[in-house]
Amino acid sequence: MTDPHSSWESCEERIRAAKTADELDVIEQELFGRKAGAMTLALQSLHETAPDERKKAAAELNTWKRTFEDLLAARRKELASPSNETLRTSDRIDVTLELPQRERGHLHLIPEFIREVEEVFGRMGFDSATGPEIETEEFNFNLLNIPRDHPARDMQDTFWLAANNPADRLLLRTQTSPMQIRYMQSHKPPLRVIAPGKVYRKDSDATHSPMFHQFEGLMIGEDVTLANMKAVMITAIRALVSPAAEFRFRTGFFPFVEPGLEVDMRWQGDDAASREGKWLEVVGCGMVHPNVLRNCGIDPKKYQGFAFGFGVERMIMIKHQIPDLRAFFQGDLRFLRQF
Repeated sequence: MTDPHSSWESCEERIRAAKTADELDVIEQELFGRKAGAMTLALQSLHETAPDERKKAAAELNTWKRTFEDLLAARRKELASPSNETLRTSDRIDVTLELPQRERGHLHLIPEFIREVEEVFGRMGFDSATGPEIETEEFNFNLLNIPRDHPARDMQDTFWLAANNPADRLLLRTQTSPMQIRYMQSHKPPLRVIAPGKVYRKDSDATHSPMFHQFEGLMIGEDVTLANMKAVMITAIRALVSPAAEFRFRTGFFPFVEPGLEVDMRWQGDDAASREGKWLEVVGCGMVHPNVLRNCGIDPKKYQGFAFGFGVERMIMIKHQIPDLRAFFQGDLRFLRQF
């Protein structure tokens, strides 16, 4: 580098031939170093050039300076990108190999089933609504025609909450049926609605949980009959569980319907772990009691309808032959990965 004017071509060749970024750093320092760089010294010595030759020499040096800067930047970019040879040897992809199996997340069984519920009932013209999980005694019991001495109000069943006003007691809702009241108070018949959500009761075994899921359903109109209700129940069970599902209707009592029915389905449960036996109740249903309609400002002489409440976990248990409801809430990946 002692004669910069005769070595620019060799510097250009060295840049093009550099194999590593470190080599480029060395060449750049030799050219543009603040104290001893060849280009730096050449530019500084321009004042020693004769005035009539200085302009031409300066233009030539600036041309070489831009050339070197562009070459250094381009070569660095080339070295940073893998070459064809590198891709061919050390970083090649064997397209004949099978793709690696990557585990993917998915919805839990319960919200996935509720989506199916909304789809099935949506095809039958039902709206979907949600409501509060902390309810008042008025909505959870009184307006649903449940007497004040009904066993469901006892501490053995209901999670009561402390309230500043004893006259307006709060509780964790024991059913999604309060949505019957809320929906009928804000909508005029004819109407169809389902209300999925969590409910809470003090109970726990293979078929009961302190927190579980229901979806309430309601249909009100001028000519709605018990036959309509049974048709909806049968359609839902066959669509959500299995076309070959085995079930039965039997009479049951609920204060907010008259007459009342229950639907049982045959399942593969463990008799030793549950009091249900081989038939598992999955639905409580019936024709809405006239008192409930009156409480919502609907004339029971003009309108009538039915209501029902499905147990979400119980239907999934039958669909997938799961013997214990508590498996849904244990977070065991061995269980969840099966679905």
